[in-house]
Parts: sequence; C-alpha cells; structure tokens
Amino acid sequence: MSAHGFRELAADGIVLVGGFHEAQKAMRRKTVELVREGKYAVEVPIDLILEEGGWSPYFSLQDAKKLETVRLALQRRDLAEAAKYGRLFELLPVSA
Repeated sequence: MSAHGFRELAADGIVLVGGFHEAQKAMRRKTVELVREGKYAVEVPIDLILEEGGWSPYFSLQDAKKLETVRLALQRRDLAEAAKYGRLFELLPVSA
C-alpha cells in the first residue's frame, strides 16, 4: 500500500486499485450573501459548506442558483421576484 492509500502496481502488471478515503462530512454554516445590482440590494440567506481542503468554503448548487436568480431579477428590475429570496433594499447615496 502506498503512502496515499492506494495499492501499488502488482508484479504481473495488473493495477490494483485500493480503497478511497471516506468522504468527510461537510459542515454547514448559515450566512447572508448580499446581491447588489444598481441601486438595489437583496440579503439572501444561504448555507456555506465548510470542509477541509479543496475549495472550502463554497455554496451548494441550489444556493448558487438562488443567488443567480436574484441577480437576474434585479437586473430586470423585477423587485417582487427578487424580494421572494430575501430582504430587499433600495440604496441611496449619502452626501457628506
């Protein structure tokens, strides 16, 4: 067995594949992602997936699609649709 958990090439040339490491359970943390387009923004609640190594933290495919749906709704100025996914804000400039 190699240091990586796989069996080495057998003497007769047949490759024997060893067991893969068990997938570790990913932890999830609730957070809010802010999606801003123009003068509007939506706070969208999502779950961040946290696991050791790789690309952590990351969004689930479902949450990524939700964020994209909100962004596209804001681009179309469809505020009712965007507001279905979180708190909608109108951003106003503040003069100093």
